[in-house]
Amino acid sequence: MTDAPEIQIGVDFGGTKIEAAALDAGGRFLARVRAPNPGDYDQAIRDVVALIGRVEAEVGRCGTVGIGTPGSISPRTGMMRNSNSTYLNGRTFREDLEVALGREARLANDANCMALSEAVDGAAAGARSAFAVIIGTGVGGGLVVDGQIVEGSHGITGEWGHVPLPWMTADEFPGPRCWCGQHGCIETMVSGTGLQASHAGLAGHRLDGAAIVQAVHRGDPVATKALDIYVDRLGRALAMIVNIVDPDLFVLGGGMSNVVELYERLPDVIRRYAFSDQWDGRIVAAQWGDSSGVRGAARLWPR
Repeated sequence: MTDAPEIQIGVDFGGTKIEAAALDAGGRFLARVRAPNPGDYDQAIRDVVALIGRVEAEVGRCGTVGIGTPGSISPRTGMMRNSNSTYLNGRTFREDLEVALGREARLANDANCMALSEAVDGAAAGARSAFAVIIGTGVGGGLVVDGQIVEGSHGITGEWGHVPLPWMTADEFPGPRCWCGQHGCIETMVSGTGLQASHAGLAGHRLDGAAIVQAVHRGDPVATKALDIYVDRLGRALAMIVNIVDPDLFVLGGGMSNVVELYERLPDVIRRYAFSDQWDGRIVAAQWGDSSGVRGAARLWPR
């Protein structure tokens, strides 16, 4: 195995699994391996090192290492924060991993990695600015401008899930209590969990997101109303981003990005709330899907 970093290795540190992959200069996968998230800090360090070793052994070359994680590094303390793998919080994860690896590693929020992946050679390729939206059990976001991740002075750019849902109606205010301690956060209303809660409030019983969408396709009136409410809320939330950042396009990822109705219906909602005489931005699905995170992590080392 040569010592020259000829490949890019990305690690996607997810809530249930950790994936490592090697990309060649053209962005093609050379190797991909996965392991369950162990739920333990020291074991996680060992597992990431082992996965990287397996990828490099399979490819026969060393590579640069980039890692995408939930949460971010505090620029004040250097410690992880806001991660749903809570055992990472308060730990110097990047530094500890670098010691275990014996080399430098770069780390970024997983939504930022998705945004970067899609901007480099995905659905946002060629766009000057793109805002990546992850809508699954939670809500995340990442901003790329001119091919560069914008992290902000405190490393929290894109945390749109933890601001209040804009233009709340009287029956929405003050909104559900969020795990962050506030009320009415966008994450509580436009995540997949938010859709389920809205449907449960109308129907009196819970369905998962896929079942709700299937019911919509069957013409179920309660499911249809729940999706109507969801689309209106998500459109308002995206219009707020338009009024602050005005990106060329939005790239959607996460489980809710598979709901095809969103791409047709969201633009009309955004136009009602955008502070402009027109809005002709685009809303597209992530080209690389679940692979965007690991690809973006690898691209933290640009060629």
